[in-house]
Amino acid sequence: MKNIFKIMALIAVMAISSTQQSQACTGIKLKGEDGSYVYGRTLEWGAFDLHSQLVVVPQGVTFTALTPDGKNGKKFKSKYGFVAMSLFNDDFLGDGINEAGLAGGGFFHPGYAKYTDYKKSNAANTISPQEVMSYILSSFKNVDEVKKGMQEVDVVGVIDEEMGMELPGHWILSDATGATVVIEFTNGEMKLYDSEVGVITNAPNYDWHLTNLSNYINLTPYPHKPVQIGNQTIRPHGAGTGFLGLPGDNTPASRFVRAAAYANTSRNTKDAEETVYELFRILDNFNLPLGPDGGEGASADHFDDSLRSTTLWTTAANINDLQYSYHTQHNRRVRMIDLKEIDFSKIGKKIIFLQLDNKKEQDIEKVSL
Repeated sequence: MKNIFKIMALIAVMAISSTQQSQACTGIKLKGEDGSYVYGRTLEWGAFDLHSQLVVVPQGVTFTALTPDGKNGKKFKSKYGFVAMSLFNDDFLGDGINEAGLAGGGFFHPGYAKYTDYKKSNAANTISPQEVMSYILSSFKNVDEVKKGMQEVDVVGVIDEEMGMELPGHWILSDATGATVVIEFTNGEMKLYDSEVGVITNAPNYDWHLTNLSNYINLTPYPHKPVQIGNQTIRPHGAGTGFLGLPGDNTPASRFVRAAAYANTSRNTKDAEETVYELFRILDNFNLPLGPDGGEGASADHFDDSLRSTTLWTTAANINDLQYSYHTQHNRRVRMIDLKEIDFSKIGKKIIFLQLDNKKEQDIEKVSL
């Protein structure tokens, strides 16, 4: 079975390297009227089931980072407990929130991510892209600490055994003040972008996406008024004219524009709970079906038609209330874990893994007369 997954993974790698149309994860941040912040994202993968799990990491867990030489990188201990989602294996965490109110995730950035060159002499202060989220959620309580702390370690590319390649990534982090940072590695240097837009997709680089928004400054949530041309009145055929010209394809550039437009013109939400609801509604616009152009890892030669969706799961981190919610490809019922109910100092020193779905089927409430 493992060999089958590796073969599929190699096919996925070929697909990723051969096309820029396969990146599909989308992340956004929203603000409630009460000052609460919610971060959330979709996770797309079409080559095979990632078998993601909900991961609960106690305080005091020791991690050892990877380097190109093996597991001889930075040793760090979780100062903060956190909840996360695993990706390709139990050690690779791609999204989550910690007990201090710092939330975020990693996103594919193929063709643009170029990490720091590996220095054997600095192995003890080196982490791989696979450990970035574990390191950040374990170590920092807010975005300011992230920006300072990430400049004190080397992030170097390490071949992932399942994928057979260095994982090209960039990351977004938000805290309870609303501060948001995007972390990228370009030409061997780390770039930090303070993000007022609060949106992330994939390639190209983040500053390019911000520049590209200038092409869509005409977008508005308000309908256009009729236009008079001589004796002819040109009227809209229906609702939606405010977003006329909004790109509808699934490329990273187009999804960034749509996410920015939807997130920054969303309805007013009175509190965090309602903001979570709105975030899930917006992210529904970014769900992708199965198919060769449906999501990361899929190609014309292969996609896993045993999946129900390319969007394997969608999360929402209620940062101020310390709640982490999700739904999956199998069951769109929202499930939530409340970090305030967990004493991360008293749940042992072992990482806890929870299945996302008790049953891989939709939870349906039957209505009877």
